[in-house]
Amino acid sequence: MKLSTLISEDCSKAAVLFNSKKRILQYISELAQEKIPNANQHDILEALLNREKLGSTGIGKGIAIPHGRLAGLDNIIAILLVNQQPIPFDAYDDRNVDIFVSLIVPEGGNKQHLETLASIAGKLNDKHFCKRLRQASNDHELYQVLVEFDK
Repeated sequence: MKLSTLISEDCSKAAVLFNSKKRILQYISELAQEKIPNANQHDILEALLNREKLGSTGIGKGIAIPHGRLAGLDNIIAILLVNQQPIPFDAYDDRNVDIFVSLIVPEGGNKQHLETLASIAGKLNDKHFCKRLRQASNDHELYQVLVEFDK
């Protein structure tokens, strides 16, 4: 799966600055709500927080894939954020997180959801890719890294 087809340029945010897990999830829900006009930002945030209650989506190496299910959604909404400084996120390796790939998925789309998560995790396993994401200084540059690594 090509990340650049899943994540649009307007959902790629470089060098953001947040200092807490809750605040970054709030920002993700704000961005997602812009893509889902009939959804309530609070519902999106609740979906993300409810998933985090089951266990952190921090997968290690400074990376998290926060995700949640939302009723009434037709397709996956994906957002890429790179925070200026790593923040505590309860990742399994206890490392702070600075790369966030967030998914808001339709309720009931389990197979597609799992395939998307696996594809994203596989891409984020590439150290060079992650290094380039962290080096992007603006949103356009960040998106161009996605495009470059999808070739």
